[in-house]
Amino acid sequence: MKDVCVKGCSIGTGIPKICVPIVARNIDELFSQARAMNNKDFDIVEWRVDWFKDILKPDCIRRASRILRGILDHKPILFTFRTPREGGKIEIDMEYYKKINMMAIEERLADMIDIELFCGDAIITDIVSAAHKKGVPVVISNHDFEKTPPRAELVSRLHKAEELGGDILKIAVMPQNIQDVLELLGATEQMSRESELPLITMSMGSKGLISRLSGEVFGSAVTFGTIGLASAPGQIEIDALHYVLELLHKNQPK
Repeated sequence: MKDVCVKGCSIGTGIPKICVPIVARNIDELFSQARAMNNKDFDIVEWRVDWFKDILKPDCIRRASRILRGILDHKPILFTFRTPREGGKIEIDMEYYKKINMMAIEERLADMIDIELFCGDAIITDIVSAAHKKGVPVVISNHDFEKTPPRAELVSRLHKAEELGGDILKIAVMPQNIQDVLELLGATEQMSRESELPLITMSMGSKGLISRLSGEVFGSAVTFGTIGLASAPGQIEIDALHYVLELLHKNQPK
């Protein structure tokens, strides 16, 4: 598997990297959450800008980004606007979705960006092209908070993300039963053989917890943990996450 290296963080090799979300509604909350994360043991910050109440004010996004970088610039920062259909907090039109992601790229407000697989191929192509010109890796993602599609569909979506130019391919789904969790894990293992790109996969909620822990076994390169608030069902506190990831890592075949 190829790795994506950002600020010394190698995504796609070794133990899965831990990404922690910032889900701040305003500048004060962002400052507080970032300070609480400083000097903690994790790998990537995801700034969920859809939580930010001033999302429609580009200058406020810029200001918040400067504050975030001032505190956590030693960590790779992932810029994510999650739409409501995929678990996000606020609706914006796709023109503005494209605009703020382009701004994040052009002004280096973050080190990586997340683009949703179903936001439109033309939008994705333009954003990916701009990101790659600036050397900004792109996560192309898909989230289903209601169900788990069949394994073949999960693999198909990941391949589409690859075809659209994603550097890291992400899918997160909601299980209705244990079989759904196995579908996600099976799709992850299959895709890890069919693609050289790093994957981020997870089955959400309590039923899917195992998928957040077993990435190194099945082929997922990043897992999400919490320092305070979670951004999705099933995320666990980073100390417990570290313990299990290290345990599995030490017992992997060499």
